[in-house]
Amino acid sequence: MAKIGYARVSTADQNDDSQIDELKAYGCDKIFVDHGVSGKNASRPELDKALAYLREGDVFVVTRLSRAMRSLHQMLDLVNGTRAGDYKDGFKARNIGLVVLKQQIDTTTPGGRLVFHIFAAIDEWQRELIVEGTREGLAAAKARGKVGGRKPSYTDHQAKTARSLHAQGELSAEEIGRVIGVSRATVYRMLQAGATSA
Repeated sequence: MAKIGYARVSTADQNDDSQIDELKAYGCDKIFVDHGVSGKNASRPELDKALAYLREGDVFVVTRLSRAMRSLHQMLDLVNGTRAGDYKDGFKARNIGLVVLKQQIDTTTPGGRLVFHIFAAIDEWQRELIVEGTREGLAAAKARGKVGGRKPSYTDHQAKTARSLHAQGELSAEEIGRVIGVSRATVYRMLQAGATSA
């Protein structure tokens, strides 16, 4: 079992010594460091290398959650591999532990796994609240006669003209689009909408 550390400093001026000291004190065998990389930056080559380096039974160690992950969502994705995110095979499936020193998260211990499951439950609860709020908002809008969704990218007059020209059978959808000033795809949407409402 190897302890693989990861550190990140967001500007060239910042010093990574404190992170590296903490990772070494924890007993990390190998440490990957990204320099001058923002937390919002999608490309973190050393993080990618660290994750690729991990083997079954290893432990991935960071000083803070924010050093390797942008959010609780991403941490759960990293461990569980269940979200449609960056990490298809989660740590759990590969028997890899996660240790976040400052937040005292350690999935290699029963207590640490309990804390992790509490985080997962909170995340699930937050997502359910968002979905519930969205449904309530849509229901309230519908009750007031407002319909959700994007407004059509064409006028009723354009739609009638498109359907009339199409019925004559002399112009293609692309040519009809040029005549009324919309794309071919929009012409197809107009024709489909007309067929649905007929």
